[in-house]
Amino acid sequence: MTVFICSLFLPKTVQFNLPGNSRRRHTLSKRQKAFEPPKPLPAIPTVDVQPSLFTPRPDITPPHTPVDEPTSPDPFANEDGFRIQFPHSDNSPADKGSKSWGGRADQPKSRASTPPPADIFESSRTLQKATEMGRRGIDKPRALMRSESHDKVFASAQWRVVNADQGNGGLRNAAMAAARDGKLSDYTWVGTLGMPTDALEGTQQKQDIEDTLATEHDMLAVFCSDKDFDGHYSHFCKQMLWPVFHYQIPDNPKSKAYEDHSWKYYVKVNQAFADKIVQNWKRGDVIWIHDYHLLLVPGMIRKKLPEAKIGFFLHVAFPSSEVFRCLAVRKELLEGMLGANLIGFQIQEYTRHFLLTCSRILTVEATPEGLQLEDRFVEVVHNAIGIDPVSLNKHREETEVMKWLAIMQERYQGKKLIVARDKLDHVRGVRQKLLAYELFLNKNPEWRENTVLIQVALSSGEPTELDAAVSDIVTRVNSSWANLAYQPVVYLKQDIDYAQYLALLSIADALMITSQREGMNLTSHEYLFCQDGKIFPDKKHGSLILSEFTGTSSLFGKNELSVNPWDYRQCADAIKQALEMGEEEKTRRWEKLYKCVVHQTGSHWFTEFLSHLDRSYEEQHKRDQTYVPRLSMNSVSTKYVNAQRRLFILDYEGTLVSWGPVNQIIPVSPQRTLDVLNDLLMDERNTVYVMSGRRPEELDRVFRRVPNLGLIAENGCFLKDCGKDEWVEMADACQITNWKESVKPIMQYYLERTPGTQIEERRCSLLFHYNNAEDYESASRQASDCASHVNDACESQRVHALAVDGAILVEPLDWTKCTAAQRVFEQLGEHMNSNEVHEQPVDFLMVVGDGREDEKVFKWANSLGSQKQIKDVITVSLGSRNTEATATLTQGVSGVLNCLQRLASVS
Repeated sequence: MTVFICSLFLPKTVQFNLPGNSRRRHTLSKRQKAFEPPKPLPAIPTVDVQPSLFTPRPDITPPHTPVDEPTSPDPFANEDGFRIQFPHSDNSPADKGSKSWGGRADQPKSRASTPPPADIFESSRTLQKATEMGRRGIDKPRALMRSESHDKVFASAQWRVVNADQGNGGLRNAAMAAARDGKLSDYTWVGTLGMPTDALEGTQQKQDIEDTLATEHDMLAVFCSDKDFDGHYSHFCKQMLWPVFHYQIPDNPKSKAYEDHSWKYYVKVNQAFADKIVQNWKRGDVIWIHDYHLLLVPGMIRKKLPEAKIGFFLHVAFPSSEVFRCLAVRKELLEGMLGANLIGFQIQEYTRHFLLTCSRILTVEATPEGLQLEDRFVEVVHNAIGIDPVSLNKHREETEVMKWLAIMQERYQGKKLIVARDKLDHVRGVRQKLLAYELFLNKNPEWRENTVLIQVALSSGEPTELDAAVSDIVTRVNSSWANLAYQPVVYLKQDIDYAQYLALLSIADALMITSQREGMNLTSHEYLFCQDGKIFPDKKHGSLILSEFTGTSSLFGKNELSVNPWDYRQCADAIKQALEMGEEEKTRRWEKLYKCVVHQTGSHWFTEFLSHLDRSYEEQHKRDQTYVPRLSMNSVSTKYVNAQRRLFILDYEGTLVSWGPVNQIIPVSPQRTLDVLNDLLMDERNTVYVMSGRRPEELDRVFRRVPNLGLIAENGCFLKDCGKDEWVEMADACQITNWKESVKPIMQYYLERTPGTQIEERRCSLLFHYNNAEDYESASRQASDCASHVNDACESQRVHALAVDGAILVEPLDWTKCTAAQRVFEQLGEHMNSNEVHEQPVDFLMVVGDGREDEKVFKWANSLGSQKQIKDVITVSLGSRNTEATATLTQGVSGVLNCLQRLASVS
């Protein structure tokens, strides 16, 4: 069995040795200067009034919040803006800080145009036109000649496989940790090389690279054109998906301009991934797809491989339904994700958002466990990723880390260090952090020469308005309080070496993270691990200041200092609390946080998800309608004959009669149905109950000629025992009245806005019928919104809205067909005990149904059989969907009546 780990970038890429290239530069040349002593700043004359964030002085007033950020020119940059670190790796790429999009001399240049052309074939037509001009004797364009020369160089250049410096570092570390721990053996990565590949098209180089990666590194390379990748990643992923997933709706014209053009590229790249996996998949293999770049891949694979075991994990946040629905292709994205057997998110909040979004946009039934589709069930879970403490512990003990630790310990002796490392974009909250620190210094003059904020920030490329705003704040803070021996903010607009990073985490007195939205933040995990005092015994544990909008915040149980990044005063107070916190409280908080970090490791996350995927697949496999066996009449007849007490629980609509919609009036049942029920009841050992969604008076009228028949009305809210004339109301009438008063106005709101719909009120339920609406598509969306509205607003009242055929049904959660069936079984047991009979009250139970509401009864009945409370349990489904039933009947209503008639005859 092979596990396919599918992510946008492979852990490896290719480095070309081009003629005339000098030996690669030492990668630490710039980074080693990161902590060199800053040049002394001129002394600032003291002023009578200290600077403040909230005074109208122009030199200290915070700049306006930036609203635009140009696209990064580097589509192959690491997802969080930082290159993945490979400490002391012999095969690390040259100059990790360089740009790979045409900026690296050891990799091809991209042919992609930005923005992508409106016509997907525009570039090919341009090339064709240039070729035609050449045939006519016209000189080739210089750009085309340079392109041909460029391609020839890379077509024959020597190359080697090296570690890639972009991609999902957390996923990569988790996979390596799981393999090291013996929990993952046979696995294959699927992804792109992380570099332009048009120059290799049609060459032997491409085939050789692909073969080497597959045979020597267990990696399947996905090749897509530079144009496709640029449109997919730089435009659709970064301009559309990334903002929306982080609650930044792309409402400016620049972002919207790409949507129509870039969607087709997103589809093409996803299809390339799906095709690569389908070509290499064997029965029994596991497919695990990662992150928002590949949302369509699960659905694409499911179409080609219906039996495949597919998992999907989203590493970033998933927004609320109100935000996600802003995407024009929202439905296609959700349907793509639902191709998986198991969908994973970092925390429960994202899981809840996804379930509600699917319920609202796709009108599917959402349960706490997942989503019930028409033909199968998709399980949805949350399981946060973690770090690899073993690897981290190994690297932080290296000599280079110790050297930098000594340098910083000497340089910042007597100072309290607040550290931070972020990409410089609107999501990370760097601006908010610096403004909060400025306010902290304003309010606490005693800390002005005793604390330093070290902010490592990597810009996304071109200078942005945010870049300028942050630089202005840094300049303002330093010009206000710096002197010859003190600089309050050390601002590094470049990444730092891994050794410096680990040393910084070890010596820090506080780590400050003010992200406005973030799926997880593993920097906080690494900080807490580095604060254990093993490599710096003289230092006590530091504090963690963490934004409440990071996924990590939900794991730490408020043992961190949780802040709202938009509340500058709260952030400033958190800095003061972190620096002045007593050692006993610091230790107590750190111990709880550290325990969470070492438990929720990357290896644990990796293996836990795969184990859950195995369980989900097996469970869904058992319930797949094509794998549930047909009902064996010979076996059922044998069990029936040998039984002494038999109980039948039969659905009505779609099972005993062919009528479907429950709002259609049925004055009588077909005579054959009544005859079969009467034949069954002639045997006194048989007890028969019919369950329906109809009102009690309707069922009385339908079955008036079948004496001794038990009835369950309104899906379990009313019960009429065998031989009785009175109905028993199972539901609490007062509670029913209360929730109806809340639900009716909601339904009325949508009724007024959807012509052709109607509301039907029953004693214990309400239905919103839209089957006869003037505009069915619009009515379907309104009905879905109505169901979501009811489920949100009335959750505490224990009611649930779900989609049925052409309607939204709202009914109580506490009274269902299953609760009524349980009550029937309990009453039979009480009756047997009152007659001083010590045998089982029922030794043969048969449940037959065709609808989704019958599945709970199937599950309950099967549990009685597995617990040996009933000797023989037979559950039968007539539907084509996946089911909890242990057998199926394909002949529909006639098949059910034939089966029951045959049983009645053998007795």
